[in-house]
Amino acid sequence: MDFSGKSVLVTGASGSIGQAIVRRFADAGARVAVHYHAGRDAAETLIASLAGEGHLAVGADIGDGASVQQMVEAVVERFGRLDILVNNAGIDIAHPVASVDYDEWQRAWRQVLDVNLIGTANASYCAARHMITAGGGRIVNVSSRGAYRGEPEHTSYGASKAGMSALSQSLAKELAPYNIFVTAVAPGWVEGGMARQALEGPGAAAVRQQSPVGRVAYPEEVAYTVAFLASDGAEFLTGAVVDINGASYLR
Repeated sequence: MDFSGKSVLVTGASGSIGQAIVRRFADAGARVAVHYHAGRDAAETLIASLAGEGHLAVGADIGDGASVQQMVEAVVERFGRLDILVNNAGIDIAHPVASVDYDEWQRAWRQVLDVNLIGTANASYCAARHMITAGGGRIVNVSSRGAYRGEPEHTSYGASKAGMSALSQSLAKELAPYNIFVTAVAPGWVEGGMARQALEGPGAAAVRQQSPVGRVAYPEEVAYTVAFLASDGAEFLTGAVVDINGASYLR
């Protein structure tokens, strides 16, 4: 896959999946805008390790609509265009019904939906407005297996990812006439990042055995799929939600 001359924005670029996505695009010739929330130094360190030149660290609170708009505008101002948006930013907050009070429950839902779903919708809107003017583009959203199998004690996370998958499909229909193609990936467990605790704890073996492959995904496998969906020639996959879970959950 060749992304020479393409400009890419990856949100949530500090985690294992985000870093792998950033590296995949940079290795393929793209200029990459590396989004961070608070860790600018880490973003700059990542950029220094990337292939190619002209990459950008851009800060934003994905849960804040004005901040998201400023982020996209900063990328377009620096690169002159935005060809590909990867919505990878996400958070997860446990909130078991039996043990959290009502205020905690509401707070968890607001925070998770603001970032995972509304933030994705806002970034997609801002990017799409530029892509319409430019004559096209790609949006790839990082959803989750949890959108389909259910996420007990993390209900807002499961709901937010289900909403992200539905958002992707709705935007695919709406934006196709503008030559903007929208897809999503739905990983299961992935090495590193938010999965680290589960994959290093006493139940790690059981987690890995959920897949008949006997392991969880590598971040690079998610990144490869994201890049494929964003590549020239994959346009007719618009609206697809691609599972990356090693047959641990089939639908």
